[in-house]
Amino acid sequence: MSRILVSACLLGERVRYNGASAAADSGILEHWLAEGRVVSFCPEVAGGLGVPRPAAEIAGADGAAVLAGEARILTRAGTDVTGQFLRGATLALDAARTQGVRLAILKDGSPSCGSTTIHDGTFTGTRRTGNGVTTALLERHGIRVFSEQEFEAASAYLAGVEE
Repeated sequence: MSRILVSACLLGERVRYNGASAAADSGILEHWLAEGRVVSFCPEVAGGLGVPRPAAEIAGADGAAVLAGEARILTRAGTDVTGQFLRGATLALDAARTQGVRLAILKDGSPSCGSTTIHDGTFTGTRRTGNGVTTALLERHGIRVFSEQEFEAASAYLAGVEE
């Protein structure tokens, strides 16, 4: 049985930068939890960032550029937190490999977990198409990432890989 890595905030854990959760309301997620498939993970906390913590955004690029050393992740005050985000992404990949994860449901918009959009680095609330650093690393290693808006697609993907 394939496991599914899920952002801890989507499971109701208060680990977001502002100390809140972003609990997902999904029958599919509830089914996966009942089956024991879910691996809860917050890359930002695992990487050493506290709760609450200053908001951070990828400056002018996306997670792939961060992995390539071509972009940084900064707080509004300009503090470079790239190292913590990279450590969290690596630990997420390690957890996924150890637990037999085939796909992930991660919090969209996050500089770690965004899979369709991320904030644009201006701290104005503007989003742009792109992936966070954890998403980029997981996908580089063959783990398909979906947002919390894509449970149906994730379920269909899971059915396909388990045939």
